[in-house]
Amino acid sequence: MEIILSQDVQYLGKLGDVVKVKDGYARNYLLPRKLAFAATPSNLKKIEQREKKRKAQHEADKQAAETLAEKLKKVSCTLSVEVNDLDKLYGAISEADIAKALELEGHAINKKDIVIEQPIQELGIFEVGVKLHPAVTAKIRLWVTKK
Repeated sequence: MEIILSQDVQYLGKLGDVVKVKDGYARNYLLPRKLAFAATPSNLKKIEQREKKRKAQHEADKQAAETLAEKLKKVSCTLSVEVNDLDKLYGAISEADIAKALELEGHAINKKDIVIEQPIQELGIFEVGVKLHPAVTAKIRLWVTKK
C-alpha cells in the first residue's frame, strides 16, 4: 500500500514522503495514529500545495532573518563584569548574559540562539554568533569591560 507520511517516522521517511508499506502496517499502526494517509491523487495534490506553502514560508523566514542579521551586524554590546587583580573574570560570560545585554540594546534574542565558540573569560572585544535561521547566522561585537 502506498501512503503519504504526515509526520516524520523513524526508519520510514520524513513528512510528505510517499512510501510503500505493507497493508497491515499502514492499517493497524500508521493510519490510526494519523502518522500517514492514503496516497490518492487528491491527497498528493494537497501535499504538493502544502509543500509549496512551506517552502514559501521558509523563504520568507530566511529573508526576515537576513534583514535582522544586517541590523545586528551594526550592534555592539558592552558587558561590565567584576575582575580580580590580574584582570581575569571570576566566571565566564554566558549566553544569558549576552541575551540580557542585547535586550538592553533593544533586540529580543533567545539565549539558545547565541553561539559562543570558546568561553569568554577575559576582558576584550569578542565576536559572538547569533543563529537566526538554520541558514543565517549574524555576528555581533561584544565588549567585556571591568566595573
